[in-house]
Amino acid sequence: MTATADAEAAANELMPLAEYLGSVLRRLRALPPLDLDLTQAHGNVLANDVLAPHPYPAFDQAAIDGYAARWEDLTGAGRVGSHPSLGRFEGGRPVRLNVVGDLGAASWRPVRLNPGTCFSVAAGAPLPIGSDVVVPVHWTDQGMAAVEIQHAPKRGSGVRRAGDEVAAGQVLAPAGAYVTPAMVATFAASGIGHVVVRPSPRVVVVATGDELVDVGRPSQPGQIVDANSHALTAAAVEAGALAYRIGICDDDPEGLRGLLEDQTLRADLIITTGGTGTGPGDMLRRVLSRRDPGRGAVEFTDVALSPGATLGFGTVGGEEVPVVCLPGEPGSALIGFEVLARPVIQLLAGAEPVFRTSVKAHLLETISSPGGLREFRPAHVAERRGGGHTVQPLAGGPYTLSGLAEANGLLVLGERVTTAAAGSTVDVLLLDRRR
Repeated sequence: MTATADAEAAANELMPLAEYLGSVLRRLRALPPLDLDLTQAHGNVLANDVLAPHPYPAFDQAAIDGYAARWEDLTGAGRVGSHPSLGRFEGGRPVRLNVVGDLGAASWRPVRLNPGTCFSVAAGAPLPIGSDVVVPVHWTDQGMAAVEIQHAPKRGSGVRRAGDEVAAGQVLAPAGAYVTPAMVATFAASGIGHVVVRPSPRVVVVATGDELVDVGRPSQPGQIVDANSHALTAAAVEAGALAYRIGICDDDPEGLRGLLEDQTLRADLIITTGGTGTGPGDMLRRVLSRRDPGRGAVEFTDVALSPGATLGFGTVGGEEVPVVCLPGEPGSALIGFEVLARPVIQLLAGAEPVFRTSVKAHLLETISSPGGLREFRPAHVAERRGGGHTVQPLAGGPYTLSGLAEANGLLVLGERVTTAAAGSTVDVLLLDRRR
C-alpha cells in the first residue's frame, strides 16, 4: 500500500468535522437571559423581541430651525426654479406673517396658531396647534416681530409627526439581534431603559505544558513561548466573550484539576490549549478523560480536520462547566478555535447563526490538500468588479500561524479534495478583519 493510500485509510477512521460539531453543539444551551441597563446591554444578544412602548417622535415637532406656519398662509409666496422641496405657487411676492412667539426644544406649554401668524421654532420644539409647515430660516428675512417669507415649502416640510419614525407597539429589534449603539439610541428614544439579553459568555483560557514560558523572550530548546493563551483570549474577545487569560499551568495532575475546578466559579466556558495528544507529556488528556463522579469528564476525538486533528469537549467541576480543549501548536489552536470554540461561544451567547459568514470565491492559484481531511487554509479574499470574490491562498500546513496573521478569510477544502485548480470555485469563511 502506498503512503498516500495509508494516509487516506487513516483519515477514513476520523470523525467527520460536521458530525463532530453537531454532537458538541447539541449538548449546549444559550445562557439564561438577564435584564440589563441599556448601556450595559450593548454588544449582547437580545433574548426577546423589543417592542416600542411609545411612539417616536413622541409629539409633533419641528425638524429644522425656522418658522412654524399654516401652509394656507403661504400660498402667495414665490418659488425658485424646480427645487423639489418648494411648492408650486404662482407669483413672486413674499408673504408677511406676524411672529407671535418663540418655541425651543424645552418649551412645553401648548400654543395655538391663528391665521396670519407664525412662531419662531428651534429643531425639536413642539409644533403649535394648527401649524403644518416649518419654513427654513434662509428662505426668510429672519424677522423677529414680523417675518417676510420669500419661498413656500411643500405642506408638511420641516415637520416630524408623532410616530412618524416608530409607532407604538412596533418591533424595534428581533430576538437574536446584537445590541448596537444605534439600537441603544432607538430604544432610549422610544422610552425603553432596560432590555432582556443573553449575557456575554465568561471565557477562561489556560495554556498547559511544562515547556511553556511567558512572552518577552525567544523560544529555546526545552522552552516554548506561550503564544496560545494570549491569542485565544483575543479571539474569544473578538467573538463577543468576556475573556480572562489564566496563563500557564504545568503538567501537574492535581494542580491542573484544582485550577480548572477553581475557574468553574467564574466561567461559562473554559478553553485549554496543549496536551490533547497521546504522547508522554500530554497530561491534560489523561487528567480530563478520567470520569470521576461529580467532577465531569472530557472526551477527546480525532477529527478529520487539518491542521490539528484532535479536539476535546466535555465538562469540568460540579457545575459541569463546558470545556474545549485545543491543540498546542499555535496555528492549529487558532484553527481549532474557529471551528469549535467560536461556535460554542456564539451558541452560549444566543447568537444566530453560530458560524461565520461564507462566500463562494474564484481560486487564483492551484493548491493541494490532504485527502480525507477538511482543510482550513489562511487566505486573502477580495471583491471582484461586477460582483463575486477572488481568493488567494496564503501559507498553510506548518506555516499556518504566519498565514493567519495576513489572512482575512479561511479557504475551506472538503475531505474529498486533494487538488483545487486555479479558476475553480471554493468556499471561504470571512474573518472579522478590516483590510
